[in-house]
Amino acid sequence: MNIAGREVKVQGRLCRVAYLDADDYKFLEDPEAAITELRRSKVRADLFSFLQKLPDSQPKYSYPFEWDNFAVLPISTFENWWTQQLGFKARNKAKQAEKKGLVVREVPFDDSLAKGICEIYNECPIRQGRLFPHYGKNFETVRKMSATYLDSSVFIGAFDADKLVGFIKLTIDDTATQAGLMHIVSLLQYRDKAPTNALVAQAVRSCADRHIPHLVYSKFSYGKKEQSSLSDFKERNGFKKVDIPRYYVPLTRWGSLAMSMGLHHRFVDRIPESMAAKLREMRTSWYERKFQLKAESL
Repeated sequence: MNIAGREVKVQGRLCRVAYLDADDYKFLEDPEAAITELRRSKVRADLFSFLQKLPDSQPKYSYPFEWDNFAVLPISTFENWWTQQLGFKARNKAKQAEKKGLVVREVPFDDSLAKGICEIYNECPIRQGRLFPHYGKNFETVRKMSATYLDSSVFIGAFDADKLVGFIKLTIDDTATQAGLMHIVSLLQYRDKAPTNALVAQAVRSCADRHIPHLVYSKFSYGKKEQSSLSDFKERNGFKKVDIPRYYVPLTRWGSLAMSMGLHHRFVDRIPESMAAKLREMRTSWYERKFQLKAESL
């Protein structure tokens, strides 16, 4: 089912929440029209949720909302980012990639790129201490998945000679005022050459060249987990946390009641952070044993 020209996805069991595909990369210009269309459709959902786009961070609609967040890098010029916004350690890392022979550039999407992406995805079943959702996918699946929003996406590759060792899929919103890192992944075996730092640098350059004022690197914090190695990486590269309204529009009576009871959130999001941190440590130890991985590979 499509609404406003995009696929509708429904998550949850107790409370079914409908989202538009890629709702943190593509944004609604007319939410009311989309809500009216959704209510008239056959989609079985209790709530409809959507995010507000940058640069407006204060609520502009009258629907119920909760605060979500983006990791945002304001961009004027590449030089300003390089000299004023980028941390010393991250700048040295980006230089290190070039010194060690990596070449980073924008690349067309084709079978060769898709094969390289597939190899990166299938290097390790665990990333950031969690099961990596794209591990084990075959070439056709990876190609189809990577080929979404091609008309508004820029692919950036990091290469060691002819070998793809990391990539970014940079997806631009319909007003060209915000670009999001839809995918940014590098081979773990090339970590010492800092390909991810070099990829971020090229993403900033690509946005500056297109006069895109905001680069978004997903969320800055997830749930109650305010700091992590990933958020530290983002901060060193100049990204800041920006709170953004996420709206929840009841589509049924049960949706209104479920929202008042917090049932639209996952159970894991209701666990106290102290307990969640211990559970994450246990999960990491389990993965180390199960997959015989070193801690630095996680």
